Amino acid sequence: MTQGDRTQTYLELSQEGGGAHKFYEVTVEGTVVSVRYGRIGAAGQLQTSTFPTVQKAQAAAAKKIGEKVRKGYAPAVQGQRAPRPVTRRQVASAPSRARSVAPVLWRFRTGSPSFGIHIDEDRCWVGNQAGDVYTLGHSGEILARYALPDGVKCLVADDFWIYAGCDDGKVYDLSSKLPFAAYDIAADVDIFWLDIHEGVLNVADRAGGLTVIDHEDEYQWSRKSNGAHAWMVRADEDAVYHGHQGGVTAYAPDGGGELWHTRTQGGVLFGWQEDRAVYAGTARHTVQRLSKATGLIEATYRCDDPVYSCATSPDGRHVFAGDSASSVYCFDADGTRLWKLSTGNGSALSMQYRDEKLYMVTTDGSLVCVDASPSAVSAAESGSVPTAVDIKYSSATPTYTPATTVAEVHTVSVAPAGGVVVECVQEGARLRVHVISDGYEPSWNVQFPRGIRQAGARYVVDALHPAAGGFYRVRGEIRRLV
Repeated sequence: MTQGDRTQTYLELSQEGGGAHKFYEVTVEGTVVSVRYGRIGAAGQLQTSTFPTVQKAQAAAAKKIGEKVRKGYAPAVQGQRAPRPVTRRQVASAPSRARSVAPVLWRFRTGSPSFGIHIDEDRCWVGNQAGDVYTLGHSGEILARYALPDGVKCLVADDFWIYAGCDDGKVYDLSSKLPFAAYDIAADVDIFWLDIHEGVLNVADRAGGLTVIDHEDEYQWSRKSNGAHAWMVRADEDAVYHGHQGGVTAYAPDGGGELWHTRTQGGVLFGWQEDRAVYAGTARHTVQRLSKATGLIEATYRCDDPVYSCATSPDGRHVFAGDSASSVYCFDADGTRLWKLSTGNGSALSMQYRDEKLYMVTTDGSLVCVDASPSAVSAAESGSVPTAVDIKYSSATPTYTPATTVAEVHTVSVAPAGGVVVECVQEGARLRVHVISDGYEPSWNVQFPRGIRQAGARYVVDALHPAAGGFYRVRGEIRRLV
């Protein structure tokens, strides 16, 4: 399409059988070249570059278009091809056969099946298939709601930072008041689960693939494990642990070389990790503990039905599991079953233990807080349980939606410590962010939301923290300095 000195080329690549389904659009307007790309039907990600002359801008655009055509992209009319449906995890939940009900202290019904959970020192986080993420206090009071554009597949924490992986293919940073899209996963990757370690994103997908993306939202490497439906990915400084229908495979974080592979008792449906071990919940009614160093199976925890979720106490002293029949279990470290109770709220799709409480998100969309202390469990087995408090959502709860712009300020003195100034600079075809304030390494990049980057713009952030990969991460609010 041509309008005056503005030209626009729109391409699509769509493959049968669940392969690529993405678009690539190049717009040239004078000396400015804009590239928009992503999943067909989505807004996509935008990158803009400025060239010294119109001729160089047109040449750069032609090169980009040629590269995509050689990869199989073809001219198309935007809107004619429908977006490909994303995978929603379809789970069955049978009634529990346990004799007693767990001592539930409180429950919050989110209104939609929930997969994401994170419990930190101050808050409980829950994300559901409707795209809502709620934060609650440990006593159940609702603190805030984040309204994300699409269903939440999982919630993960990386030190201070909290991320939500969603069905629109984006990963949102929820660490400050306004959420930002921090990563945009390739259009042909159907997210099942993700983990983030030191700012590096690891994505497990429907096809049994593992994709690794760095702090600049740039592809690093990918591997295809020998089993589909990869519901588990966990990462640390030594490896990325990928659980799928064929078992668990460990890959080196730099380059993705295979370190070990272990076939588990059934396909992996969930994963958990501690310092020296990973735990795989399987379709064959077990949780298995694998050594991170060798991949050897160290213990097996036997349930009565397929395992949808698992977790441990911080020292691995106790192992918890939730099955497809609405039951929750506790085991000793050696595999001895200590108890089995009904959740009373459907099957647990994710869980986390903290301070003698077991938090679960369930097939009926509830976040449930269970008193997992020995005395409470003993009383429950005898038929004495507390009356669960039902937490009610209030329309007065603060609600936050993803931001594409930030507030403007005229001074640096907006943060408690005065703030840190960073600048967005054009480096070839890419926009990078570097620190301007004294006391920081000027050559390091700053992990920064792509949606608000603008060449030459300066921003004030509350604080910067160094990451192991040699870059800075933003903590707190972002404001544009004008």
